[in-house]
Parts: sequence; structure tokens; C-alpha cells
Amino acid sequence: MRRVFVRFVSVAAIVLLARLSWAQTPVRVNWTAVTGAQSGVFMAHQEGFFKKNGLDVELLHIPSSSRGIQAILAGEIAFSYMDGTNQAQANLKGANIAFVAGATNRQVFSLMAKPEIKRVVDLKGKKIGITRVGSSTHTSALFALNSAGLKQNDYQILPLVEVPNILTALLAGQVDAGVVSPPTNSRARKAGLNELMNLAKEGPEFVSVGIGTSRNYIKANEDIVRRVVRSYAEGVQMFKSNKAAAQRMMQKYLRVKDQDILDDAYNQFREYLEYPPYVTRKAMENVIAEIAATEPAAKTAKPEDFIDMRFVAELEKQGFFKGSVPTK
Repeated sequence: MRRVFVRFVSVAAIVLLARLSWAQTPVRVNWTAVTGAQSGVFMAHQEGFFKKNGLDVELLHIPSSSRGIQAILAGEIAFSYMDGTNQAQANLKGANIAFVAGATNRQVFSLMAKPEIKRVVDLKGKKIGITRVGSSTHTSALFALNSAGLKQNDYQILPLVEVPNILTALLAGQVDAGVVSPPTNSRARKAGLNELMNLAKEGPEFVSVGIGTSRNYIKANEDIVRRVVRSYAEGVQMFKSNKAAAQRMMQKYLRVKDQDILDDAYNQFREYLEYPPYVTRKAMENVIAEIAATEPAAKTAKPEDFIDMRFVAELEKQGFFKGSVPTK
């Protein structure tokens, strides 16, 4: 009997040590912008889901999809938020990056303008603020401007690095319009600026934000990727089902204190954050089609070249998403 007990204790000790080792797996994850689109990672970090799944996650802020991709390729970070355009362009040049989870398959941005500007076509001869050339804000701006029949030489695009900087420049009169995401578009409306276009409602299905890593990392660290995706899904689940917890996160990570702005930004992203967090085939096809207009290599590309949704699919097969979020 004593021998059996000793054996049991030994096995238990081995399991405990294994779990302690598992619990200390360090992972570096980059967020790129002050936006509710990146709420899943923030929620997972705030609510301890990464730790629960055995991950010691360090959040970093590199404010650019392209720079985040470069950091992944350099081995400096494991995962980064990134937009579909930059990810696809990098892959066409040999980056071998894959989306493992989708955040938004809509361009959740608003084109905001000075009060005296009432229509997108009125931006002819004006200055429009974006974060960076090639970013989601740039893609969204071009869609809005093109839809109004404006040509590239009809306006001036000004890169301002961060989304909040665009609102600051608008209020200071340094630009005439700008593309901003929640909660910044909520602040802009409250400041009396005009929303010329809501890209989430009026724009195409398009990979605006997703979480990516290298295929080499996936091959070497499949279980870590699985745990990161699960933690992320738990974060989105909590965001959509627990408004109080979500708004605590927004106060901390998005630096929002005004309750009206909190409510508006929360409602926008509760609607548009993907759950289950897939990058949709249609959204990726639209990214590829846009790039193919200027890059011949994209004409033979397929969505599968840019996405690896098996980890999300595993969760769905396990019933993880079934009935876990209220419909309203």
C-alpha cells in the first residue's frame, strides 16, 4: 500500500512540475494601434486567460503592421496584430506569415471631417490624415475617396503614425479629414466633427485586423499557437458577454474615461469583432484582388496562402463557441 502511495505521489509531482514548466512559457505579442479591434488580446491579458493557458505573455507596442511583421521575421516577437494588405504583400515577397485568428473582417473606421465639410467629394484639394502609407487607415481612406470619384492628385495624404494623432491634427486644423477607429471616432463625433463615411457599414468585407505569426513558428510551436488562439478566443468571448469587464479594459488599454465614448466604442466592436475569430475567405479574396491590381504575383494567390484557421476550427469542433455569447 505504501509503495502504491509513493508511486502516486511521484506521478503527481511529475505532473505538477510539468504544469509549472508549461505555465512559464514566455510569449511576446505585439499590438499595433489604440483601437477596440485589438480588444481580444487586451482582454485575455487583463482577465488572466493567457496565464490560465500556461502562457507568460509580454505585450509590446510596435505601431505598424509592417514593422510587426519584420519583428516576427527577426525572431524578436512571436505574434503581432496586422492588417491583411501588409500581410499579403509581405508574403508575396517571401515572408511566409499566416493569420491564425481574425479580429475584424470589416474596416471598422470612420472618415471624419471638419464640421463645414459635408460630403466625401468635398475633400478635393484637402488634407487627409492616416496612420501610415499602406496601413488599414490608408486602405480605408482610398476606398472612401475612390467611391466619391476623387483621384490621387485631388487630395493630400498625411501619415500621422497613431490613430489618436489624427484626431488631434483634425481639431488643430492641420488636416481637413482623417480615418479613425473606435474609440477615436466616438471622440470625434462628440467634438462635433462630421462622419462622412462609416467604412464598417459602407465598405467591403476585407481583412482589416488579424493575428499573425510565421509558418516556421507554427511548425515548431504548434501547442503554443493553439494556446494563444484559445486565450484570444476567451478574451473576445469575455468582451462580448461582459460589458463591465470590457469597459475596464478600454479604460486601461485604450485610455477612455468618458462613459458616453466607452458605451459607443463598446457597442461598435461588440458588433464587429469576429466570433468565432475566423479570417473569412471572402475578406481575404478582396485583399488579394486589391493587391493584384498592382502586383502580378497576387493574381495566382489563394486565401489559403495567407491564413491558417485550423486552431479556430479545432475550438469550434470542440463546441467552444456554441451558446457562449448572448446575441444582444
